[in-house]
Amino acid sequence: MQGNGKRQETIDYLLKIVWQNMAYRYNQIVSEFGITQSIGYLLINIDEQEGTTVSQVAALLGLKATSLSRMLSQLEQMGLIYRQNNKGDKRSVTVYLTDMGKEKRQMARQVVKQFNAYLNQHISDREKQLLTQSLKKINQLTLDYKPDSNL
Repeated sequence: MQGNGKRQETIDYLLKIVWQNMAYRYNQIVSEFGITQSIGYLLINIDEQEGTTVSQVAALLGLKATSLSRMLSQLEQMGLIYRQNNKGDKRSVTVYLTDMGKEKRQMARQVVKQFNAYLNQHISDREKQLLTQSLKKINQLTLDYKPDSNL
């Protein structure tokens, strides 16, 4: 731990709390539209015209196939998406938005735009630049990290 040892001062703790608060706030807002933050994020990441393959969706969301499969089934039952096997490769499946999925996607995008506009009003360009650089660096350091074998 860093500083005086309080967990609230560690980078990982702060990142976790900030993300949890953001996700909670997003969920509060989008629940009015009958979706969750994770559903909204998934809808935003499906190409409106071409669809998106299940493997691309999994990579974008960082989900394992079983979790994603459950989520996609839920979205199909809600009438937000449909899936089609790709003609060239029957193992590959593409996810498409239904008309209702496109509506919910637009609502989710508006929520994200409004929230980011709010953040941009309260964070200077310099602060945003420093935060972005720091988060990218922390991400790379995390990927590169090899624990001390003496643990």
